[in-house]
Amino acid sequence: MADSKKRIWIFRIVAIVVLVLIAVAMFIIGRGHTVYFDNKSLEYGGQTVDNVPYKIDVVINGEKVASLKAGERGMVDTMGQSFNMQLLVTNEKDGKTSKVQVGLPLPYSMDGIILNLPAMLAGLPQDAYLTEFIPTPSAAELEDEEVVTDETEGLMDFGE
Repeated sequence: MADSKKRIWIFRIVAIVVLVLIAVAMFIIGRGHTVYFDNKSLEYGGQTVDNVPYKIDVVINGEKVASLKAGERGMVDTMGQSFNMQLLVTNEKDGKTSKVQVGLPLPYSMDGIILNLPAMLAGLPQDAYLTEFIPTPSAAELEDEEVVTDETEGLMDFGE
């Protein structure tokens, strides 16, 4: 009798451990990110990165996901914590194209990530070229927002 209860507890513990391992794996593997690519000038630590290439093509898994001329932004949705891409960089119009292979870890805490490609190509540190994308509310969303002040606090509109 005690042997069967012991076996039941062992099965329960094993089942819980397996579920926890699956949850951890899904957290690491299944984390989705939206990665934005900027081909824009940038100021970092008093230094201006203004050597913006004429065009950058971003290739992920053999597929071109963005073609950015100077001053443009592109994006791609990706899964996982590591990000690999190939950049086809053309510095001048009708110039020679060079290939750059890039691999970097994506932060767990960010859903939207902006990569400034000229700063990355210039060799600046990660905190210069990788920032979090924070959407700004549209004018219509700001109009619909109700502002509560000391004068209106606690008052209710009953449609009278």
